Amino acid sequence: MTETSPLATASDYVGEFRTADEETQLDVVAMQGLPLPLVELRAIDDEGNEIPWDGEAMGELEVRGPWVAAGYYDTPEQAERWTDDGWFKTGDIASFHPKGYVMIKDRSKDVIKSGGEWISSVDLENALMAHPALAEAAVIAIPHEKWDERPLAVCVCREGHTATPDELREFLAPNFAKFWLPDAYVFVDEIPKTAVGKFRKTALREQFPTAPTTP
Repeated sequence: MTETSPLATASDYVGEFRTADEETQLDVVAMQGLPLPLVELRAIDDEGNEIPWDGEAMGELEVRGPWVAAGYYDTPEQAERWTDDGWFKTGDIASFHPKGYVMIKDRSKDVIKSGGEWISSVDLENALMAHPALAEAAVIAIPHEKWDERPLAVCVCREGHTATPDELREFLAPNFAKFWLPDAYVFVDEIPKTAVGKFRKTALREQFPTAPTTP
């Protein structure tokens, strides 16, 4: 990211990963790497605590280092992006592998906070788009009276294919905790995108402000 130019992490194999099988090594390079010398990384949860490096806990990624930006020029309203002791709040939600690798899970504005737990919309989207019937899938938060927020999956089927909510739930279930599974699935012809091709989730949240009446 621009604020950490030229870079803050780099990918490499450490320890047993140097001789691991190809699939494991691919999983390693799919992470966002290890911090460079002089760069510090941490992630902070909703309670203001630094998360453990257990590969599971999630928090907002913060970075500090000699070439990390200390502020935005002539933009005092953005000063809250930095802590008093110089940590830059990236806006990314991340976990840390026990070996120190960064795993970016989501953006803070897109992560789903349900019953005190954080659910990665990106992890659910990637899993859904592995389903042979789906071309695209975006996951957003919808309000929930008991759990604050719950996931809603917005799906586009491949031409000539169909899918049902039950099929998609069954497809996701082996790889996610039950509370991660979307409460509802809707099927659309197209997901709105930004100029650079990212899902425009603000538009989806406007289109689906509450849970649909059908499952």
